[in-house]
Amino acid sequence: MPGHSYAATGGNSIALGRIQMTQTMNMRRLVTTSFAGLVFAAVMVSSTGCQVSLNGQTLPSPYYLQDDVQYFPAGPEFKLSREAAALRAATAEEKLNR
Repeated sequence: MPGHSYAATGGNSIALGRIQMTQTMNMRRLVTTSFAGLVFAAVMVSSTGCQVSLNGQTLPSPYYLQDDVQYFPAGPEFKLSREAAALRAATAEEKLNR
């Protein structure tokens, strides 16, 4: 129709519809992202063991009683005893060869 502007023919309602659709899409994206984040957090929490502090020990899981205990006996305090003995022997041999 001649003489009618775009806004008078319903252009304003189209713009409002686009704004509402954009807001709806943003809200849906926010809800989806939040839900995915909560699911991810729940999976991460349930997949890790709980640490417990008992009598000064940090125990990694509730199944520590069924775990096999490894014992490592104490070794020598001076860890380079063979190297020190070899150096002493080399020094003594060098004194003999002078």
